[in-house]
Amino acid sequence: MGAVFAIEDRETALPPAGELADLRFRALVPAGDWAALPPAVRRRFSKRLGAGATVAYRGEVRAVESNLAGRCLAQAARLIGGPLPLVFRPGASVVTVTEDAVGQGQVWTRLYVRPTGFPQVVHSAKRFAGPTGLEEHVGAGVGMALTVMAGDGALTFRSAFYFATVLGFRLRLPRWAEPGALVITHRDLGEGRFAFTLALDHPLFGRLLGQDAIFRDE
Repeated sequence: MGAVFAIEDRETALPPAGELADLRFRALVPAGDWAALPPAVRRRFSKRLGAGATVAYRGEVRAVESNLAGRCLAQAARLIGGPLPLVFRPGASVVTVTEDAVGQGQVWTRLYVRPTGFPQVVHSAKRFAGPTGLEEHVGAGVGMALTVMAGDGALTFRSAFYFATVLGFRLRLPRWAEPGALVITHRDLGEGRFAFTLALDHPLFGRLLGQDAIFRDE
């Protein structure tokens, strides 16, 4: 009987099927800062999915900011896969996260519903590499290094620098050629909801793009 109880206790301690403990985001911030985050934030960024599995979050974009320079930049970025939102009004949205076994990271897919026509779908890949420990690849060899900070109950991602791959060589873009400073914040709202905010600011052209959205755990 004792052996049976021991097996049951060990099975109870295992994570749910399809979920594995993922310490990759946790390793990017000081232990004390990570421990101070709300449990729901830590849980969302400690989940590694098995092959073929995807986690989805549905919600809505509640506010959008853009100026002429930002809209032109979003259109020009279609040449490298369209990594910036082209829907400049509130609406329904879905975010999915899939484990990227090839790139040793995660593929993030964001869907923005348009009033008419097909929704816009944006893909990017987060890879745990580079001098900051995290990179976001948006397509055509273009990407950015990200720094991660935990504080004030939120997890914040900031662009450190941008890079492009030319003829097999990765080149770091000079500051004057960067599209601006990108800040993305994930803040828990309780009851299975969280806020996602995006801000892209240029030193000369101001707030190019801004987005405030609320999503729910599925």
